[in-house]
Amino acid sequence: MSETRWDRLLLNATLATFAVDAPYGLIERGAIALHHGRIAWIGRMETLPDAPDMLAGAVESLDGALVTPGLIDCHTHLVFGGDRAHEFDLRLNGASYEEIARAGGGIVSSVNATRAASEEQLFAQSQQRARALLADGVTTLEIKSGYGLDLESERRMLRVARRLGRELGISVRTSFLGLHALPPEYSDRRADYVALVCDDMLPALAAEGLVDAVDAFCEGIGFTREETRRLFERARQLGLPVKLHAEQLSDLDGAALVAEYGGLSADHLEHLSESGLRAMAGAGTVAVLLPGAFYALRETKLPPVALLREHHVPIAVATDCNPGTSPLLSLRLAAGMACTLFRLTPEEALRGVTVNAARALGLGDRGTLTAGQRADLVVWNARRPAELCYWIGGSLARKVYVAGELVSRRKPSRRSPSAS
Repeated sequence: MSETRWDRLLLNATLATFAVDAPYGLIERGAIALHHGRIAWIGRMETLPDAPDMLAGAVESLDGALVTPGLIDCHTHLVFGGDRAHEFDLRLNGASYEEIARAGGGIVSSVNATRAASEEQLFAQSQQRARALLADGVTTLEIKSGYGLDLESERRMLRVARRLGRELGISVRTSFLGLHALPPEYSDRRADYVALVCDDMLPALAAEGLVDAVDAFCEGIGFTREETRRLFERARQLGLPVKLHAEQLSDLDGAALVAEYGGLSADHLEHLSESGLRAMAGAGTVAVLLPGAFYALRETKLPPVALLREHHVPIAVATDCNPGTSPLLSLRLAAGMACTLFRLTPEEALRGVTVNAARALGLGDRGTLTAGQRADLVVWNARRPAELCYWIGGSLARKVYVAGELVSRRKPSRRSPSAS
């Protein structure tokens, strides 16, 4: 140890490690050392090696401030053109989400706007949204395609997602969501579109290194279980993990389907059955709850949180940032909404945006404050973890570190952080 020089040492911190089952994995009067982008040492200050100041290039006392792992937003549709504020108005005047979708609004509306936008325009719009999440403590971000629905537009969305990671210095994971909606030009050729997605689009985009996972919208206004299975079979052939928008508006047993394929996550889940839940538990599939969509759509059917707890299904929380049903730009607010709307405890919600969110993306190197993990962490203007869910709005993140460096000081990398 005496021969190793740490890059940075943070002292006198309240560390919410989420590494053990004790409440928040809390370490009072803690210290954390960062070296070469990893957590090199963590523990109580009194157990530090002698003369720690001599071992670190930079030493900072945090005066008891809360430190958590960097937040992980494991379900977003961040890249899109335009907005759908008019649909918000329609819903408040009595139209349902399904009525809007069947009348040509909804996802298809965003498809038209996204197809019309250049790559630079998409990047400029999406960068603002990504920066808002970053300012709120997000260091890893999942971004789905699905507003292009043709090869070139989907490719453009995924390239923008990769570029956001490079230029903002954060980790971005991409999910191909070709089975999001039926594009207008295939309105009477449904089978042809499913074939296009499975046989042409997915293989091409995967070969270009643009796809980390495969997703679908399995729903009455989306795609059937059989169509989703065909996509999952193709993903399996390509060696890609799967996840699924499941049981949001009805129960099509999508959760059991994604569990059958060892899926990373099933997301939404308001209409999840106990049989689907048991399948998820057996497969280790994470339940991703999306309170922003529940709130925006004024839904009343709650996801079965008590059963998720009973069967030890890991629960994650995400913003579902999208233009139609969850224009939410704060993961911390999503965690607070999960407490208020879904009755999660603050610890459950915060584990849901750290360790369980990492699991929902298949990432084992982040989500906790543990020696050897990536040094993704946030220093908060707070002293207790529950404050992060308690405050509604406002700015609490004091400093955000990604791979051991302050985000504002990171230089763009030629290699996407999503590959790290």
